[in-house]
Amino acid sequence: MKERLSRETIAMRIAKEFFDGAVVNLGIGIPTLVSSFVPEGIDVIYHSENGVVGFGPVVTADEMTAKADVDFVNAGGQYLSPKAGMCFVNHADAFLMVRGGHVDFTVLGAIEISGKGDLANWMLPGRGVGNIGGGMDLAFNVKRVICATEHTTRDGKPKIVKQCSVALTAPKCVNLIVTDIAVIEVTPKGLRLKEYAPGWTVDEIQAITEPELIVSPELKEYSLF
Repeated sequence: MKERLSRETIAMRIAKEFFDGAVVNLGIGIPTLVSSFVPEGIDVIYHSENGVVGFGPVVTADEMTAKADVDFVNAGGQYLSPKAGMCFVNHADAFLMVRGGHVDFTVLGAIEISGKGDLANWMLPGRGVGNIGGGMDLAFNVKRVICATEHTTRDGKPKIVKQCSVALTAPKCVNLIVTDIAVIEVTPKGLRLKEYAPGWTVDEIQAITEPELIVSPELKEYSLF
């Protein structure tokens, strides 16, 4: 079986997208890891729907005993690191920042992503239950939506599909998809393959991606630097 990149490597690649001073909202799962890999010299302002702005990275398992504070968590209930200058705002104001277009990036997980950039990430197939949370607001209103996900499900089915089969979070909202084998840009003409994981070919990536991929003329190996 072909080797795939780790969740941490996906997070590292996404962190490269941020610019200094960007306002960033991170979803649950792989997106949370991104806060640990922001390049040196890039200072981002983290935003959480529950009313915390300007905090530090999510507390890692190794830091849990020393830094975990039950009263200082993000919208997903994960412990946060304090940072000088951070602030707390009304829950409604936190969503006003999102709906007003003041958040530059959101990084979200995905159950399915369509070839048009539709996102489904809140209702698990066959379960009949889910929690939309702030995901719909983020997907509709943030300036740039990045999806962090494994390329396929645990049983090998594509997560990047021609048409989503589960409840949508938002239509045509995804700008960039970063998986454990590829970096794919969503464009008006379709999905453009920009980067591939070491050892993978275009044909192998296409074989586990339902929509036809447009190969970028600048196609290159997955880059972290």
